[in-house]
Amino acid sequence: MSTLPLTSLVTLVTIILFFFMGLRVAKARGTYNIPAPATSGDPIFERHFRVQMNTLEWLPMFLPALWLAAIWQSDMVAAGLGLVWIIGRIIYMLAYVADPKTRSLGFVIQMLATLVLILLTLFHIGSSML
Repeated sequence: MSTLPLTSLVTLVTIILFFFMGLRVAKARGTYNIPAPATSGDPIFERHFRVQMNTLEWLPMFLPALWLAAIWQSDMVAAGLGLVWIIGRIIYMLAYVADPKTRSLGFVIQMLATLVLILLTLFHIGSSML
């Protein structure tokens, strides 16, 4: 039995969201006739692609920060911040595809959630070393 069920659930939702973004890219390839391996051609396709790639760029920071915060802080706090990150990524995705100039709110939300996860972990590790 896991002692971190909420963080596990948030991790699964994160994976599902990333999978969904991949499906949106695949659908956009067909809609805008962008054959693989091309990654440019239609601005709307490129927006879908960049949303997925930007999310991929953030996953190596977010997931370890999420799990370290769950271990050092608490499952509930980490999962709550993980949900904030997911909401930020959804806002980012919808805004970026609609108009890339409007992506900032979603980006800032997920960035701050990641930063708080990192800082919480640093604080707890530092406290334990004193």
